[in-house]
Amino acid sequence: MSQTSAKTWLALIRELELPRPVKLMNVCGGHERSITFSGIRGALPPDIEIIPGPGCPVCICPEEDLHEAIRLSLEEDIVLVAFGDMLRVPANVPKNEPRSLEQARAAGADIRPIASPQEAVAIARADPDKPVVFFVAGFETTTAPVAAMLAEGVPDNLLILLAARLTWPAVAMLLDSGEAAFDALIAPGHVATVMGPEEWSFVVDKHRMPAAVAGFTPESLLAATYSVLRQTIEGKPFLDNCYPELVRPGGNATAKRWLSEVMEVVPANWRGIGVIADSGFALRPAWQHLDARGVFPAPVEERRRAGQMPPGCDCAGVVLGKIYPDQCRLYGRACTPRNPIGPCMVSDEGACRIWWSSGLREPRVA
Repeated sequence: MSQTSAKTWLALIRELELPRPVKLMNVCGGHERSITFSGIRGALPPDIEIIPGPGCPVCICPEEDLHEAIRLSLEEDIVLVAFGDMLRVPANVPKNEPRSLEQARAAGADIRPIASPQEAVAIARADPDKPVVFFVAGFETTTAPVAAMLAEGVPDNLLILLAARLTWPAVAMLLDSGEAAFDALIAPGHVATVMGPEEWSFVVDKHRMPAAVAGFTPESLLAATYSVLRQTIEGKPFLDNCYPELVRPGGNATAKRWLSEVMEVVPANWRGIGVIADSGFALRPAWQHLDARGVFPAPVEERRRAGQMPPGCDCAGVVLGKIYPDQCRLYGRACTPRNPIGPCMVSDEGACRIWWSSGLREPRVA
């Protein structure tokens, strides 16, 4: 399968006789980037749509957690570390206050972008007398290395502010709601590499919807597209693995063991969406002494629009696949990468940022 060229897959797709227009959802921000920059959407027949879904952890990171990270960095004598794409995500605060970690750093907070959990450990060891708070936002592929880091042991001054999520529950929520705006699913290959493709079997078993796991090349994405379209035509949905190079049944046993040992699965809030059952990670009791929320309890306060998207921002609709990025009321007007209003315009995995970076700069005319 992987040796078939993208050109061949496109030819096979164009030969299909679809009984109706078909809308596919891709869950992964990396998929969305590959689809957009390789021109897959424009190359497909017009009766096939691909919509971006809830695959950007930065986009759905709870606003309350982001605000807590900003508050801690400014009010406590700590070093705060976070993955780089979290630094520009906006929180809902008055105009005279820092609205992002980047602005908090400009105001004097000691905030350092990192690329791996090992960097957080190194920073903590270099300054053992100062608390280092690691603000962790991400999906399973990010959370597993953090769990491994904790299982292997960390300095006593390294604390965790956890905002990690599982990928599949958001899709399950959409399908269970009966409001899913798609007919088939392209499942994320990187998550399936860790957790196993079986994590997505509910799409087929419960909802009788075609599904295929894809990698990040145009060839793999088009193979997955062809697979779910064939399933649609034949009326025989199944979970296909179009990323066999890395995705194996059962996933990565070691990574899953770390996650199970260190984390427990809990209900969790998604920014602009609400609480989704069994969708978040929390530290198990043996590691709760490293929970920054326990060491630095948050004050009880009332804030305007706490937990919500900014006024006028339609990122929640983009994340849920209900609208395209350029249908947001702020896209290309008030919201640009230089001045991001919503989180989907910040991260390299955010659909709005991806579409803008590909050259689509104008909002869609209503």
